[in-house]
Amino acid sequence: MRPHLSLNVRNVPQSVAFYEKVFGVQPQKQTTDYAKFDLTEPALNFSLVASTGKVSSVDHLGIEVDSIADIAAWKERLQEKGILEKVEENIACCFARQDKLWFSDPDGNAWEVFIVHEQLDVTGPLRNTGCCVPKGNGSSAPATWTV
Repeated sequence: MRPHLSLNVRNVPQSVAFYEKVFGVQPQKQTTDYAKFDLTEPALNFSLVASTGKVSSVDHLGIEVDSIADIAAWKERLQEKGILEKVEENIACCFARQDKLWFSDPDGNAWEVFIVHEQLDVTGPLRNTGCCVPKGNGSSAPATWTV
């Protein structure tokens, strides 16, 4: 089993070029208005569809990895491709102690690659935790960051 995620995007070829950098592979299928990445690592059926007006809107997307070595490999790849925006190490966020790497796609969708080191007690509303959460700006610019 693996999840399927389909995003509406402004420009399929531009988004394909970006996600080739992220995942390190070319799409399995591509036309001018559609692309599909058939990924095994992470296990994901990921497609991009030309928007008919509205792009997808999400808080953020994420990939949870299994090890520090995985985080290091993702960090190296994202840095090499020039798309790594923020690194958070050993932070308490979303009631867990984590390492996170953040980047945004051409449509402003924020992504995190993360590993959870330890679950923490739930001590109140998430908004009171000081957690760094990206806030999309509804444009093609990268997400902004708030703490």
